[in-house]
Amino acid sequence: MGEGERFQLGTVGALSLSVVSSVSIVICNKALMSSLHFIFATTLTSWHLLVTFCSLHVALRMRFFEHKPFEQKAVMGFGILNGISIGLLNLSLGFNSVGFYQMTKLAIIPCTVLLETIFLGKRFSKRIQFALTILLLGVGIATVTDLQLNAVGSFLSLLAVITTCVAQIMTNTIQKKFKVSSTQLLYQSSPYQAATLLVSGPFLDKFLTNQNVFAFNYTTQVTFFIVLSCLISISVNFSTFLVIGKTSPVTYQVLGHLKTCLVLAFGYILLHDPFSWRNILGILIAMVGMILYSYYCTLENQQKTVETSVQTSQAREAESDPLINVENGSSVVSDSVVQMSPLWSKDKD
Repeated sequence: MGEGERFQLGTVGALSLSVVSSVSIVICNKALMSSLHFIFATTLTSWHLLVTFCSLHVALRMRFFEHKPFEQKAVMGFGILNGISIGLLNLSLGFNSVGFYQMTKLAIIPCTVLLETIFLGKRFSKRIQFALTILLLGVGIATVTDLQLNAVGSFLSLLAVITTCVAQIMTNTIQKKFKVSSTQLLYQSSPYQAATLLVSGPFLDKFLTNQNVFAFNYTTQVTFFIVLSCLISISVNFSTFLVIGKTSPVTYQVLGHLKTCLVLAFGYILLHDPFSWRNILGILIAMVGMILYSYYCTLENQQKTVETSVQTSQAREAESDPLINVENGSSVVSDSVVQMSPLWSKDKD
């Protein structure tokens, strides 16, 4: 099996793991918050990250992966930024209607495209932009209902979108820049994410719910679902870093909207949530957008692979036959000429 095939299988596995784990944790958390009334989302997320770090530390001790330390300031800034983005998303939900919160999540894709274009020089083809537009239209039809605007909520949503986009772009760039795996990056950044949310979570949840997380009645059933949610979160956090590292932040957001559609469908089938023809239409349009995005990405990746292989073969031919350089208008320069060139330049000046 070639390296390209192994990469494709690894990418498919990462995407599948992300979808299965994310849908599972949403269903688990929905039962925890809706049925058992444990509504402390930020504190629960901090426990997720803490359990993730502890599990990775055990895996490190068992030598399932190697610890690769790199620039500490980058890790700390990245971890804190991730924690802040989660808190801002929860605040956005608290200050806005559900419809406006869904619009906030939809805005992450165009914002990520804009930031990558401006600061990283990345180019998105017109057909990729078309597929993303179809996807966002479908998800918007399926999820966005009421749009109640207010100044504070809009400002928080803007901050949430920007911090989330930057954090996800950093997830991809840090892995490539420092040549660390998703596991290594998650292991080193999760303590800072957990610490940020452990400190701010109880106060943020108190502000949003008017309830104290430490005064909640932790029954056996509630504890069971909390533990289950934390265990599933290990897979969710790991697959998030894995998907962004292997693909891109935009692809991860596309995958996130697929999860939203699946959650809506599972909610209707398993939990008998209310469902309308508008939801069905939106999901179908979103699925068309996802299929187009996947198809166009595959085409462009194949084109890049062919171009790279052609360039590589041409370079090898040039190295094996120096006369090709002469035929292309270049010449083979001897050592004596190289040594004389500075003097020639000096005389010319």
